[in-house]
Amino acid sequence: MLAKRIIPCLDVKDGQTVKGTNFVNLRQAGDPVELGRAYSEQGADELVFLDITASHEGRKTFADVVRRVAAEVSIPFTVGGGISELADVERMLAAGADKVSINSAALRRPELIDEVASRFGSQVCVVAIDARLGPDGWRCYLNGGRIPTERDLFDWAHEANSRGAGEILFTSMNHDGVKTGFACEALDRLSQLLTIPVIASGGAGRMEHFRDAFTLGNADAALAASVFHFGEISIPELKQYLRNEGICVR
Repeated sequence: MLAKRIIPCLDVKDGQTVKGTNFVNLRQAGDPVELGRAYSEQGADELVFLDITASHEGRKTFADVVRRVAAEVSIPFTVGGGISELADVERMLAAGADKVSINSAALRRPELIDEVASRFGSQVCVVAIDARLGPDGWRCYLNGGRIPTERDLFDWAHEANSRGAGEILFTSMNHDGVKTGFACEALDRLSQLLTIPVIASGGAGRMEHFRDAFTLGNADAALAASVFHFGEISIPELKQYLRNEGICVR
């Protein structure tokens, strides 16, 4: 059985780490370089860096901040935000990223997944999906949760899988920052539907929520931000708790 992964996420805006609730009401959470170094030292399995306003502002991810974070971490490092063509992927890998996360650009032009996987390998291509549960089911959103689409979460995840994505990073906008637990039912459905790992995002508030993401949601990894940034949960304690619960972690 593959070990489950714990992944802190740095949502970066204007060079600073921020965190909000349901994708709005952002507050400062610290310097991404210092946070990245601390998480690497504390035993995080991977680190995700998302430039959360790059797509909305129509610009590229800030490579200099990525380079500074990469220099301080010794764990796999995923970067996303404003990545819309192969040149962007090359730039992020050159800056020290191990993987890239594509979201809005892939929804707008799904062939980008095929191109990234073909050129750099599926292991480099993480497809992030921001989705909200409404009366007509789970719908995907563009530009950091600002623009709704007609795309169904499960249909889109399945297509991304078939096009060569290496992982799916699913964030429930309903659960984001609310700290009442992950969207375990949707996670379980995704894990059964797909042949690639699923990363759970949105909703972590207590250590039990991570356990539930792995046991009820069958997620391969769980990502969180504020509970780590503000010291509500420590990664070493979380891993020990999960081991005690019979969950295989590194």
